[in-house]
Amino acid sequence: MKRAFIIHGWDGSPEEGWFPWLKKRLEDKGYSVEVPAMPDPEEPEIEAWVGKLEELVGEADADTFFVGHSIGCQTILRYLERLDADYKVGGVLMVAGWMNLKPVVFEEEGAEEVARPWLDTPLDWKKVRQHCDNYAAIFSQDDPCVPVEDAEIFARELGAKVVILNGLQHINGEAGVTELPEASDFFK
Repeated sequence: MKRAFIIHGWDGSPEEGWFPWLKKRLEDKGYSVEVPAMPDPEEPEIEAWVGKLEELVGEADADTFFVGHSIGCQTILRYLERLDADYKVGGVLMVAGWMNLKPVVFEEEGAEEVARPWLDTPLDWKKVRQHCDNYAAIFSQDDPCVPVEDAEIFARELGAKVVILNGLQHINGEAGVTELPEASDFFK
């Protein structure tokens, strides 16, 4: 059976925005879908989030798919980076993937300290790329959190098919996005 893991972003939750909608759509297509609550979402840490994903997935294979939102994308990529070389997954969809190509102004006190490890810990793109031949990324032109230029990183480093939308801001519940047909279209 095909499995999909939908990983929310910083300060997110499994019930947020379009996650329940996509979960149902994928279940209707025959996928087993998990949308876990990630540990301490207000202060995400790489080890805690990647460890949680490793625990949930168990053994990854060609029937394993991932969808990440914002920092959830980095979580998935850092998980893939740790896999043994012979593992391949079926696909990875990144929505509003947060890599911070250019500086972001953090309005909340302490947010920069939380973000720093995610920004400063290098990612071995070559290792990540070897684990999947099916990457895609969705961005919104008017995203106040993630520069649309970050799409270039995913295209260049992973060969990701990139879709750029407009008017969806950070493509989350706060922006009022409760359905995301472009995400469902990724799954056959």
